[in-house]
Amino acid sequence: MRFLSIIIAAIFCTFPVSAATPASDDSYIAGYAAAILKFQFGIDLPSLTVRNGNITLPADKLPAEDRTRITQLFSEIPGVTRVEIVEYTAQQPSLASPEPDEAIVDKGALATRSTMLATGPLPEGHLFKPLLADPRWNHFSAAYRNYVGRNVDGNHNGSVSFGETIPFYRANIGQSIVQWEVGLQAGIFSDFNLGASSTDLINTDFIGGIYTSVRAGNASAFARIYHQSSHLGDEFLLRKLTDIERINLSYEAADLRLSYEFPYGIRVYGGGGGVFRKEPSAIKPWSAQYGIEFRSPWQMEFALVRPVFAVDIKNYEQNNWNADISARAGIQFDNFQAFNRKLQFLLEYFNGYSPTGQFFREKVEYLGIGAHYHY
Repeated sequence: MRFLSIIIAAIFCTFPVSAATPASDDSYIAGYAAAILKFQFGIDLPSLTVRNGNITLPADKLPAEDRTRITQLFSEIPGVTRVEIVEYTAQQPSLASPEPDEAIVDKGALATRSTMLATGPLPEGHLFKPLLADPRWNHFSAAYRNYVGRNVDGNHNGSVSFGETIPFYRANIGQSIVQWEVGLQAGIFSDFNLGASSTDLINTDFIGGIYTSVRAGNASAFARIYHQSSHLGDEFLLRKLTDIERINLSYEAADLRLSYEFPYGIRVYGGGGGVFRKEPSAIKPWSAQYGIEFRSPWQMEFALVRPVFAVDIKNYEQNNWNADISARAGIQFDNFQAFNRKLQFLLEYFNGYSPTGQFFREKVEYLGIGAHYHY
């Protein structure tokens, strides 16, 4: 557990707490937005609210024909990270005391009509939200995993990932609420045998590529072209030299995922991909992926946390389309964040062919717990 403790401590120390926009900046944004409404659209809107760069507008106060243009203009205000025009299916909570956008579901179910993020180079946020249960989604994490029955190398493993999805540029498409962005996604995934005397490195996967994403309201899409290569650890090879078949796993691939977000924090997604350059050449190219997520719109009153739950399923032609099931559930800390990323502590379960690159032909099952830093 020494290794895991060090990694978790590093996560806490590395990321600063709260990178929220100062209240003075929110006041500037609110004044700027109110002026746009007043002088360009002739609308006086005292219920306009801004918190941490997020603008929330009530749908019933805005003419339907002007909402798209208003949302687009607000997204271009310096300091704005998100613009939402919302309506409520039940009694509307007071907008005089705004709360974070995820928590505005207290007296009624929130239905988002329009959502736009800031545009320009190196913008904040992502048009396509991360896949919480995907074992190979690039982000920062540290986890302990206990393998049930057959294992890759030891029953007690540590797993860490270092990676990020970085948007380089975001823009609106014409006069619509549709936005697009292009950027880089890269990550390193390493697994360690915590039962070995020197906490041996088992395997490291390197993933990197370029992506583009599109969002229109609650619908989003994510496409990328990427490279992955996998490498066994030196200590592992020395111990397993007589009974391990090392392969030079390296390939380039492309994939596409579509996502839709429903009310009450429910999201579904699906897609697939294919490998177009591979080593070894016998690897079959096609794969499918789909899943469901729940990010609670309700925040627990005794602490700034909310429940999250996700299930991710992958099917690979290489493994006769058998399902690899990854499930994670836990809590998200809303007051521990930087760069709009939030800390999550998640229990996890996996059953299927190993996501660890060199062992993709090995069937494994494990339970674990980990810390994750997600947008």
